[in-house]
Amino acid sequence: MERHRVSSGTEWEPRVGYSRAVRVGPHVRVSGTTATDADGALVGRGDPYRQAVRAIENVEAALERADASLADVVRTRLFVTDIDDWERIANAHAEYFGEIRPATSMVEVSRLVDPDMLVEIEADAIVDGEG
Repeated sequence: MERHRVSSGTEWEPRVGYSRAVRVGPHVRVSGTTATDADGALVGRGDPYRQAVRAIENVEAALERADASLADVVRTRLFVTDIDDWERIANAHAEYFGEIRPATSMVEVSRLVDPDMLVEIEADAIVDGEG
């Protein structure tokens, strides 16, 4: 099967050796995604809700470039630096996935690559058809 790679154009993808998303057949995997803007600057410093929203918007953009959508998501993984922020992060997740209701996990991690990053989100999608 053909492998379709999606790049966001960040310096990190070639440096680390990964793609923002990869589609093989109907399966799309989106790498851990944070709350950065088009220039790579962090959005929502100190605000876990805003960071979760922006991370999901970035996941959505990657999915669209792989001919998929949030409606195709079957699993999300949320990595958070403070589990006490779970409700604010969950509220953002519910705004985008409330009707889709993918399987999900939220786990606390000691830190992310940038100490000001509070949330990182992965997503797996299955698209109807080969794409």
